[in-house]
Amino acid sequence: MARTSRAVSGLPPQSQRAIVELGRDISLARRRRKIPQRLMAERMLVSIQTVQRLEAGDPTVGLAILASALHVFGMTARLAALVAPDSDRAGISEDLARLPKKTHAISNDELDF
Repeated sequence: MARTSRAVSGLPPQSQRAIVELGRDISLARRRRKIPQRLMAERMLVSIQTVQRLEAGDPTVGLAILASALHVFGMTARLAALVAPDSDRAGISEDLARLPKKTHAISNDELDF
């Protein structure tokens, strides 16, 4: 039997819930498009069991499997934008906090070309 990684066994409950919800959303997206699991698996180049694990919110399903499912739905851009710097409010706040409180005018010495 394969060992579960510490990252999976130590997943915070809110992360576990989010993964389960993601699986449900993928299942709903597939059913709305009237794509049977067998066809979804064929398009993703995986087994039906892998699609079932993805839709069940199994945290051991790889990122490539998720990316493949999003590709089938035409939603690959959403994965790319998941942690985009423009939407990282905490990161932006940290950047703003590091800005200098005061600035000075550029002297002619600093403009030497």
